[in-house]
Amino acid sequence: MTIKRMLLYWLSLFCVLAIPVESQPAQLTNPGAAQMSACGLPPSYALFNSSATVTTLNLTADCTLSSSNMPDQSAWLDIRGGVEFTINGNGYTITGPSNGYFIYTRNTGTIVNLNDAIIRQAGHSAVFVLNADSGSRINVRNVIFRDNVATSTVAAIDNGQIYLENVQFLNNRRGSSSIANHGSAVTVRGSQFFAASFISITNAFFQGNANAPNVIGVLGGGSNIGTLELQGCIIFRDNVNTGDTPATNYVNAGGTTTDSSIDSCSDAEAGGFSYWLSLTPQPKKRKEKVSSPPTTIPTPRPPAVTCPTLSAATGIAVRATYGLESGIQCQRIDGGGIGISSIVEAGFIDAVDIWGYVDQGVEVCFPQSGRLLFLDARTSPRTVSPLESTVVNGMTCASISSPGSLVLMPG
Repeated sequence: MTIKRMLLYWLSLFCVLAIPVESQPAQLTNPGAAQMSACGLPPSYALFNSSATVTTLNLTADCTLSSSNMPDQSAWLDIRGGVEFTINGNGYTITGPSNGYFIYTRNTGTIVNLNDAIIRQAGHSAVFVLNADSGSRINVRNVIFRDNVATSTVAAIDNGQIYLENVQFLNNRRGSSSIANHGSAVTVRGSQFFAASFISITNAFFQGNANAPNVIGVLGGGSNIGTLELQGCIIFRDNVNTGDTPATNYVNAGGTTTDSSIDSCSDAEAGGFSYWLSLTPQPKKRKEKVSSPPTTIPTPRPPAVTCPTLSAATGIAVRATYGLESGIQCQRIDGGGIGISSIVEAGFIDAVDIWGYVDQGVEVCFPQSGRLLFLDARTSPRTVSPLESTVVNGMTCASISSPGSLVLMPG
């Protein structure tokens, strides 16, 4: 009986040891240029400190940050120890990580500059996408935050400082949070446990942010307060709480706010639209065709772009993910605008040129039937390719995510 028990014991132990253990990815520490992925960011979560030899990253393509390369609630870029660090997005999109911070900074003297990027589908319901902590500072310029889910997209806590200039917060959503006044987009926090913090916002556009009673939360406790400074052109539009209740622009919960300009300007002046319109767009993956009918576009206030005028004058319907005032431009063109003799001589029916913030996804519908060609504005001369289309309510429709001309041909 004893021998049987011993055999069972050793057999059980062997089975336990044979079970594979899921290993966590290893953190990179001060990776060099040769260790960067093809897009220009580290291929896994990384710690940069005062010993770093690479402190400027230049994106060369869109980046997707995989959650499998980072433990839960960690940070893809953990920057500390008094290093000054710069990320030049060059207009590219950074997607993820979906299980933690994108940037977490700490320690007095640590400065991070984030420029010219789109940050999307990042965060974790218990952390932030960008977090300046413990005396560190983050400078953000010409950045779009969209479709992120986090406790708050951007936050400064415990003497952290964040300076946001020409930024857009679009369709971000607050996840779970035990702090009632965390904003769906921005939080600046001081409390009896954390030192005072500061956030400055110059020129910003907040639209469609949800699942929080306020877009920006300003918190304080005791002598430690969060301070928010708003200046330049600030616009809040269609931000909601749970259940589509309109969200308050910002809430002071023991903090302080300096407010010099709210909703006193046009969309084109807010949130770096001029930058995104002037940027030479980079190659984007085309979106799948949209089969739903074009939605009715409300009358813009005031019309800041040409697309609403185009639709009213020609019957060509244009629909953009973030609306016709989000930074897209439209122009009907003739044979001279097409500039390709074979297309003109074949007898085109109609044509329209779309540019600006096209990577958000734009649907174009012609009232006539036919087949569509796409003239890609990213190449010179423009590359011509067939464009997959669908018929919606008798209209010939196609979706694009990069700038160019859509030409409707017979047949």
